[in-house]
Amino acid sequence: MKEFWIYTALRAGLFVGAFCIVFGVWFLVADSVNLLWVFVIAFLVSGAASYVLLERQRAAFAVKVEGRAGRITEKYEEMRAKEDED
Repeated sequence: MKEFWIYTALRAGLFVGAFCIVFGVWFLVADSVNLLWVFVIAFLVSGAASYVLLERQRAAFAVKVEGRAGRITEKYEEMRAKEDED
């Protein structure tokens, strides 16, 4: 679960940073700020940035999930084999 929370926190941090940057640029360039567009642009920018910058964290999380799924599958197969013996 540690990998999940690290990845999630970094993803949220990227979004907040992108939101602040987009809001600041929009505020400097235009008279009024449309928060919906700032939100959408920040979401897209942070998504692209996380795809590039968070590759290592995403891979660590995937390995953890894969291992957990493998253990669950093994337990299920053991229970199924035990059930077949009866």
